[in-house]
Amino acid sequence: MYLNTALLIVHGLVAVALLGAITHQAIAAWMPSRGRRGSFVGRFRAVTPGSFANAIVLLYSVSALLGAVLYLSFRVQIRPDLERAGHWPALGVFDLKEHFVSIGLAMLPAYWVCWRQQRTDDPSRTPAALTLILAFIVWWSFLIGHVLNNIMGFER
Repeated sequence: MYLNTALLIVHGLVAVALLGAITHQAIAAWMPSRGRRGSFVGRFRAVTPGSFANAIVLLYSVSALLGAVLYLSFRVQIRPDLERAGHWPALGVFDLKEHFVSIGLAMLPAYWVCWRQQRTDDPSRTPAALTLILAFIVWWSFLIGHVLNNIMGFER
């Protein structure tokens, strides 16, 4: 029980760090660099988006691993109760989360290679598009995994 609680806390911290990194990278990659230098947006955009790639790959991998360990207890302890109670929409949302995270894991090598090869003078939008897809997956997983669980009382 204490191990599960510790894993939940660590997973939550990793998830929040991942949220911050992927959101910052997505905004920096898609927002035009116009703006006043001293403004918040100007400083936010001034960060090189590629500098986040290694951290995002590491955080995503750790988050997926911890999530898989924690998801086992959901599958064994909570899912059968939800199935008996007929909560099919909630189960479908969790299944989508599981599939999205798997797709994100499969995308990580391409994401990492694209950002490692990205040059500042290259107009390619592929790294930014991959970041946007990963950002959607991370936000979806966070909202479903941390918010919906607590609202609906799925955590035991």
